[in-house]
Amino acid sequence: MNGGFEGMQFDLTQDEVVIGRSPTTDITLLDEGISREYALVLFDEECPGYVIEDLASTNGAKLNGKRIRSAAPADGDQL
Repeated sequence: MNGGFEGMQFDLTQDEVVIGRSPTTDITLLDEGISREYALVLFDEECPGYVIEDLASTNGAKLNGKRIRSAAPADGDQL
């Protein structure tokens, strides 16, 4: 939503995707406000669908502006 990332979208093509500032993450966001390993997005067959898990990041993962530990996002939600 800020830092030059407004409107960016990423297709989830794997069962597990790590998001963070580190160049080793699957989705790398070069922003000092994002932890090296910020969140994990994984496919949960029991839901079925994707689940977002906070990776104990300093500022915490937020879904639609609310801090989460784990949540199942809906289409159009913002992380």
